[in-house]
Amino acid sequence: MTATDRATEMITVAAQAAADKLAHDIIAYDVSDVLSITDAFLIASAPNDRQVRAIVDGVEEELSRLLDARPVRREGEREGRWVLLDYVDIVVHVQHSEERTYYALERLWKDCPELPLPEDARRTRGKAAEHQDRAGAGLPGGELS
Repeated sequence: MTATDRATEMITVAAQAAADKLAHDIIAYDVSDVLSITDAFLIASAPNDRQVRAIVDGVEEELSRLLDARPVRREGEREGRWVLLDYVDIVVHVQHSEERTYYALERLWKDCPELPLPEDARRTRGKAAEHQDRAGAGLPGGELS
């Protein structure tokens, strides 16, 4: 079984929205072969709680605007460290960079096929490490890059 066309379309829109809000290290997995509750996961991160919330809001707005999709469940918003948006067809995880490193969802899903993403989303790979390097060196852009 593979992710449905609807799930793939939702992942594409969500990934672009996350990239537009400066998310880091966006990746998507087709989890349809190992989970019966959803077809795909989108994982993105940000260096601070405020940006996590902005990414979540952007993803939610674009999925609603373009695909008339609304999450059936939204968790973690109060803390802003790891927000989960459950759209049934897809689940979007937006994590603070520290949670992303600690929980390492990519390790859990590494055997699942990656889904193709828009170019803007693919360009976010490695941004978390770049952000940490800049912040550690006290360079501009260490806060929001």
